[in-house]
Amino acid sequence: MLTRLGRVLVRAQRSYSTRIGIVGVPLEEGQNKVGVANGPDAIRKANLIERIKSIHEDVDVHDYGDVSYTPQEDLQVPNMKKYADVAACNSEVSKAVERVIKDGRTCLTLGGDHSIGIGTVDGHIKAKNEKVCILWVDAHADLNTNKTSASGNIHGMPLALLAKELADYWPYLPGMDWQKPILSIRNVAYIGLRSVDSYERLIIEQFGITAYGMEDVENHGIHNVVNMALDKIDPHRVLSIHMSFDIDVLDALEAPSTGTAVRGGLTLREGIHLVEQVHKTGRLGAMDLVEVNPSLGSAADVKKTVDAAHHLLLAACGYSRRGLIPRDPGGLPLQTAPH
Repeated sequence: MLTRLGRVLVRAQRSYSTRIGIVGVPLEEGQNKVGVANGPDAIRKANLIERIKSIHEDVDVHDYGDVSYTPQEDLQVPNMKKYADVAACNSEVSKAVERVIKDGRTCLTLGGDHSIGIGTVDGHIKAKNEKVCILWVDAHADLNTNKTSASGNIHGMPLALLAKELADYWPYLPGMDWQKPILSIRNVAYIGLRSVDSYERLIIEQFGITAYGMEDVENHGIHNVVNMALDKIDPHRVLSIHMSFDIDVLDALEAPSTGTAVRGGLTLREGIHLVEQVHKTGRLGAMDLVEVNPSLGSAADVKKTVDAAHHLLLAACGYSRRGLIPRDPGGLPLQTAPH
């Protein structure tokens, strides 16, 4: 006869099932620093899949490989650098993410720069018939248009392209007919902002976008900030959550190998807790992990940044810092954490 502990563990095992799909997007044309296209490879080669599988024997992981694309020649839009590449790549990204989610898996997309958020969110919206809310976890607002961007880098524009309230702010975008701005800005929340352009600040205030900067994290704590954000963008707890996580939301000491690092960000502990809280809702449909650039910094910097990415991705898959669910309900000791 099973002990009380054994019965509890059996129930835990029977209820535990996680299906994960991984998509790599080696795109760096959305910004101007070479190397971020190697982010997916660096994250995978550090034994990502093995670490996810070690969480529990019922974790089902499938790697769908990297997205490839062919840009349309002579496709240009003023002040949108490498537009043809970004447009073509995101079209394929959208299809890949939609496929993973329709396969019944949580989609983990490994970037690449943050311009891939155009395609990941679009694919998620299509897979869930628009019933999606967005947590944009980032030091930056990514709300510029081609008329307001000082750099022309598209990784600073994805949310402006996705929001239906901002559709009139754009010219016609050739090669982007596959993407319609149907996401309502009221279903978007920022966490971790600390480097926002004046135009972006104006848009956030004008449209009342839910935005929690680092000052809010200091005042309320990351646990409360996550829950307040979800209360705002999904008050009825019915929407699939898309978490787009830019590694630069972490303090530069935690993740130095990224292209636009900003001091004063989240600790890794806060980042992990944020992802854990979203996973616990049971509604995490997709997560992007972007802007890991293994060409920046020392070997130690790269290792620290990739390891931080792993901790965040493991949290999205259900890894608990309290310990893992044992494989043998009647046996001790418990399984050790992956390392």
